[in-house]
Amino acid sequence: MPTSAFPIPPDPAREPAIDLFDDIRQSHLIAAMPLAARMRPRTPDEFVGQEHFFAPGKLLRRMLDADRISSLIFHGPPGTGKTALARVIAGHSQSRFWPLNAVNAGVKEVREILTAARRDLESHGMKSIFFLDEIHRFNKAQQDLLLPEVEQGIVTLIGATTENPFFSINAALLSRSQIFTFEPLTRDHLRTLILRVLADDERGLGRTVVNMHPDALEFLAEISDGDARKALAALEIGVESSVDIPVEFTLEVARDSIQRKIQNFDPTGDSHYDLASAFIKSIRGSDPDAAVYWLARMLDGGEDPRFICRRLVICASEDIGNADPRGLMVAVAAMQACELVGLPECQLNLSQAVLYLACAPKSNASTLAIGKARADVRSGRTPTIPKHLRDAHYGGAETLGHGVGYRYSHDEPDGIGDQKYMDEERIYFEPVDRGYEATIRKWLEERRKRRPPPEGGR
Repeated sequence: MPTSAFPIPPDPAREPAIDLFDDIRQSHLIAAMPLAARMRPRTPDEFVGQEHFFAPGKLLRRMLDADRISSLIFHGPPGTGKTALARVIAGHSQSRFWPLNAVNAGVKEVREILTAARRDLESHGMKSIFFLDEIHRFNKAQQDLLLPEVEQGIVTLIGATTENPFFSINAALLSRSQIFTFEPLTRDHLRTLILRVLADDERGLGRTVVNMHPDALEFLAEISDGDARKALAALEIGVESSVDIPVEFTLEVARDSIQRKIQNFDPTGDSHYDLASAFIKSIRGSDPDAAVYWLARMLDGGEDPRFICRRLVICASEDIGNADPRGLMVAVAAMQACELVGLPECQLNLSQAVLYLACAPKSNASTLAIGKARADVRSGRTPTIPKHLRDAHYGGAETLGHGVGYRYSHDEPDGIGDQKYMDEERIYFEPVDRGYEATIRKWLEERRKRRPPPEGGR
């Protein structure tokens, strides 16, 4: 059965046995735990962060204070307190806590927990909280297994996921759960946690004299990217590896202690699409610094350069268009260069293309034009092709009037054949007044004035 690193409520189905060495064993287990695990909050007031839903008076805090906790889905990045808060809720509501990780568990383990939870509730009225970490790793059938017990109130499910729950969790479970989105911890949160650890001589590092330099504290708070586990792991490494007492925790020690962040990136998960979205929107918004940062994030996370190239080629036409026609040429050239060069050197080609596109004038006129034209086609608008534009390369075409009266543009003094090209006057392309499209706009305004009027005064 799953076990907790901290003591959990005794099993009421069994007679408690006196164990003279239980405290010693528990102290050994706790001492062996990583600092971040030892410092997990024990009460709601010890919990740091997520004030938007857990500060006094906020929804989840009110639910907890009223002992009205329903099934919950915790969604957010690693190290933001999802597991810690689940433990706090279980302790505060005096419920048995059943933790399970979906990565290394299956139907058998789930059934065992659900059976035990039903037994505890039926025999002794004890509530159970089933904490399922990485719930998105369970497939639909495995998630469906939880539904009857959740519906009947046999267990209160708390599912934790780093993925978008609307993509990765069954609609039936979502409809029975409150969803809370965890945000990365702020620098103030991380400073609070670090200083708390240094002052705590029971579970933290308070028994060791540590002189925390202000610039080292700021560095840990910044470099940890809102991840408490990362900050506390670096702190523990820096203190425990020091041979001097008191420990001088300098900026150099902090830099040596921090471990390189493994990017939370899954080419098949929604982080993949979130990064791609931020990347393209930064180019569209003409922010080269943000665009190249998101490029670096994708490359560092293992994104396929071909995917990035495809997005750039699309962006060059969708968001830049004829405001800078060279944008498409740059994007295609970068795509070809990436195929020839490969990683790691093709990051240079990608960087050049991204920065060019981000700084280029923007227009979505081409995008809007084809969108309007296709909408007309799909709506059933089918103007007839003017006879003078129809194919005349066969015998008898002239008898039908096909091609008769067509004016060959290259024979005209200015290279423009002033004739009707559609039976109905329609405006699809509306160039913006930016970049090269400003030139096109002026030319097109004059050109449209010379068009023959539609038949029937239309």
